[in-house]
Amino acid sequence: MAGNSDPLSPRAKLAVTAGKAVAAASRAAGRGSGSVIGGRVALKLDPDLLARLAQNLDVTLVSATNGKTTTTRLIAEALRAAGPVVSNALGANMPAGITSALAGSSDARYGVIEVDEKYLAGVARDTAPKCIALLNLSRDQLDRAAETRMLAENWREGLAGSKAVVVANCDDPLVVWAASSSPNVIWVAAGQMWKDDAWSCPSCGGVMQRPGDDWYCGECGFRRPTPSWALSGDHVLDPHGSAWPIHLQLPGRANKANAASSAAVAAVFGVPPQVALERMYQVQAVAGRYDVVQFQGRDLRLLLAKNPAGWLETFSLIDPPPAPVILSVNARSADGTDTSWLWDVDYTRLTGHPICVVGDRRLDLAVRLEVADQHFQVYENLDQAVAACPPGRIEVIANYTAFQDLRRRVGN
Repeated sequence: MAGNSDPLSPRAKLAVTAGKAVAAASRAAGRGSGSVIGGRVALKLDPDLLARLAQNLDVTLVSATNGKTTTTRLIAEALRAAGPVVSNALGANMPAGITSALAGSSDARYGVIEVDEKYLAGVARDTAPKCIALLNLSRDQLDRAAETRMLAENWREGLAGSKAVVVANCDDPLVVWAASSSPNVIWVAAGQMWKDDAWSCPSCGGVMQRPGDDWYCGECGFRRPTPSWALSGDHVLDPHGSAWPIHLQLPGRANKANAASSAAVAAVFGVPPQVALERMYQVQAVAGRYDVVQFQGRDLRLLLAKNPAGWLETFSLIDPPPAPVILSVNARSADGTDTSWLWDVDYTRLTGHPICVVGDRRLDLAVRLEVADQHFQVYENLDQAVAACPPGRIEVIANYTAFQDLRRRVGN
């Protein structure tokens, strides 16, 4: 690490000050955190600001379609055992938001940065990371995101020859293809529940064979690498074969997988698995996700699911029937305006749950549930849906902007 002996130039200091002022004005006007607009202004004044802010940090980048915000939080908690950490904890994961986050701390030793999949290569060039964590790739925001194989190719080209240690999920063929261009990869067996975007070989286009948890291409020989870290039930197996118990307050198999990858990243920085996993227990919720809130005298658990892979994982952790479920889907710019992905979600997994449907695109979702032969009711808003739910904790599952709407409504 370079240390803090290299101060920012006058131009960079001006850019940081201006960015913070604009962000504060945005917050005062009630337009959100201001991190994105503040970062845009700062980068306009100093286009190299992100690189300047990162030069004194040991940086970890975290990218994936699902789980990157939570994994970023878990890694940040683990690395605080070794020193101060700066992180974009609220999920502003494009260059402007990342710049704002790094500008907010002058004494950090580590930077743990969530990066949107499309911006990973560029942010890696600017920040010279010591470690890059790659978790998964699947379809998302179909109207504007690159096809998953194209994203994997972009990652592969951007990471070729990188000096970073790449911690990558060996159970996702697209991630393996992307990471294989890097000279220093640590493979983690973190699992892959959603496989529908990885049936063709990213190397040659052949059909992937998937016996059990293994996978390989029978045509070109591209195959699952041998992991050095693995998720095994409620334990993380380290490269020495030791099993470390995972004790999380966050629910579900996916978060245990996130913890396994996070432990592997922490080890790169010298934080032992036992210490890293103990610190991860402190995380109760991530940007409102998994929070249980009181609303209209009822307990609501708030769950975010943005795409088919995310919905599949979320269905696996909700309370069993007859727990009531509220589903909310929007299709605004930040969500992607194409809702055809709803047809890729297996809503038969909700059989037996009383279902209430809200959100901007509630009628799109209603048609999908009708075809899936689910029993549901459509409501204008959250208040009506909660009032109609039978007794029990209510599981509220929403995509990105719908989730933000719900958090504002319940005061979270």
